[in-house]
Amino acid sequence: MGRKRTIEPDAVLDAAEQVVMRDGAARLTLDAVACAAGISKASVLYDYKTKQALIKAVLERRLAAHRTCESEAAKEFGEEADAAIRARISVASHSLTDEDRAIALGLLASLAQDADLRKPVALAYRERIAEVEETSRKPRGALLAFLALEGLMSLEWLGLHTWAPEERARFIAEIGWLVDQDPAPASPPERSTTCTGN
Repeated sequence: MGRKRTIEPDAVLDAAEQVVMRDGAARLTLDAVACAAGISKASVLYDYKTKQALIKAVLERRLAAHRTCESEAAKEFGEEADAAIRARISVASHSLTDEDRAIALGLLASLAQDADLRKPVALAYRERIAEVEETSRKPRGALLAFLALEGLMSLEWLGLHTWAPEERARFIAEIGWLVDQDPAPASPPERSTTCTGN
C-alpha cells in the first residue's frame, strides 16, 4: 500500500509560484519549492518528478484560471454572437496585478527555452483564435481586436510599457469597437528587393 497523500497539489503549486516570483523560473528547484511549502522534497516529487513537470503544472493552472475568468465574463453577454471576444476584452479591462506580472515574467524565460512548455500555451491560443473566428459576427474585425488586445497585454506582461488608467481604458474601448468592423481585404504589399540591414 502506498503512503497517503498529506499535501494538496495546490499548496505545492502556490509555493512554486512564490519561488518563481522571488527567483524566476530558471532558479526554481524542487528543493526551493519544498522549502517554500514547508514540506519535504519527497512530497514535491510525489506529484512532480521534474522541475519541468512542476513548471508545466504552474503554467497549466494559470491558463485554466484565465480561461475560467473568460468563461465567467462570457456569461454577461449571454447568447451574443461576439461573446468570446467581448469576454476576453472584459477580462483584459482589469489591470494586471504585480503578482501576475512577476509570475508571467518568471515563466517566460522557461517558455522561451523549452518547446514542450510552449505547447499548452500554443494550444490555448489556437483554441481562442478558433473560437473568436467561429463565434463572431464579423470574424475579421474580431480577430483584429484579439490581436490588438494581445499586443496591449504583451507590453504590460513584459513590463515594457504602462499606460495611464484613462488612456488604457480608452484603448480597451477602441479595441471593443474593432469587433464590429468589417475591414475590406487589403492588397498585399509589394515585395522590396533591397535589404536595409547590414
